Amino acid sequence: MTIQVGDRIPTTQLVKVTEEGPDQIGSDEFFAGRKVALFSVPGAFTPTCSAKHLPGFVEKAGELKAAGVDEIACTAVNDAFVMGAWAKASGVDGKVTMLADGNGTFAKAVGLEMDGSAFGLGARGKRYSMVINDGVVEQLNVEAPGAFEVSSADYLLGRL
Repeated sequence: MTIQVGDRIPTTQLVKVTEEGPDQIGSDEFFAGRKVALFSVPGAFTPTCSAKHLPGFVEKAGELKAAGVDEIACTAVNDAFVMGAWAKASGVDGKVTMLADGNGTFAKAVGLEMDGSAFGLGARGKRYSMVINDGVVEQLNVEAPGAFEVSSADYLLGRL
């Protein structure tokens, strides 16, 4: 079942990309006590994700934080090393926290997994954005397949 506004984020493990390397973190710990703008992409280094989705959140980081967001995080069904390389290549510079969901555990737990096998991607997470306040979903914006409209930083910012 897909997570809904008002639902609590399920307990899962993610891998936070840090300068020191991968750091396992529980979703309960990561989302506790603050407001997080989380967005999910089907894959690091993929065209729309690299040209529009991640850059939009990097560009709007200051505005999102001014609107009350404590942290901006990106998740994808990729390993922490790929997410780290993508962060460096994209100039994230501490504006967006990269959360690897290598096995798709988080994507499955929130009911937002997709089958990208037709494109050689295998199991992935859908493209979406959400605002999570102290572990509870306040805003959820899930894209239609192949679209990039409601999960952008601009769209999310306009609804804060």
